[in-house]
Amino acid sequence: MKITDLTHLIDTNMPVFPGTEPPIFKKANTFDKDGFREAKITMYSHTGTHIDAPAHMLSHGSYLDNLNIEHFIGKATILDFSVEEIVLIDIDRLKHYEEIIKNVEFIIIKTGWSEYWGSKKYYEAFPSLTEQSAKWLTKFNLKGIGIDAISIDDIKSTTFAIHKILMQKDIIIIENLTNLDSISNQYFILSIMPLKNKDADGSPIRAISIENISGDFD
Repeated sequence: MKITDLTHLIDTNMPVFPGTEPPIFKKANTFDKDGFREAKITMYSHTGTHIDAPAHMLSHGSYLDNLNIEHFIGKATILDFSVEEIVLIDIDRLKHYEEIIKNVEFIIIKTGWSEYWGSKKYYEAFPSLTEQSAKWLTKFNLKGIGIDAISIDDIKSTTFAIHKILMQKDIIIIENLTNLDSISNQYFILSIMPLKNKDADGSPIRAISIENISGDFD
């Protein structure tokens, strides 16, 4: 079994969505003063590698704590668009993976943009789904769709149509994934466990892949 961490480190200098405050870490207790260490952490619910609940964009959408724990783990695969110079991922490109998508509960869209984490380019021109592509993906039995970029919508979007199309089907969205090159099998188990807090519109996660080194998960 091979376990791979797909999560960016959270720190005060990390990229955040434009307009969002970066996380704050404050030493609340120290060894010298209190005999133990404890920190106060202040950050938005969509910081770093995180998942979006349907309630993030839909007025009557499910919160993360409304979803069963099984919604955050399952069989996954990567759709690799990192070698193509594209901005929009259309249906024709996705149909190439149709038989694979039928066999999984999660897909991860690999754009290669995690390479630019920490630079200005991370916010620019990463591949994203078209509305038609998003609607096509909702016909499958997917629990979630991930991407190694800051959003599954175009960075300039003000309507977040892709988010809303997927969320209407309770498909959660995983953003800011990384280290996808380390996954070698076509199929693997993806675990994206959120914090368990009430009315969670989103949550930072520790995303990991679990591969069967003797072969793909059936």
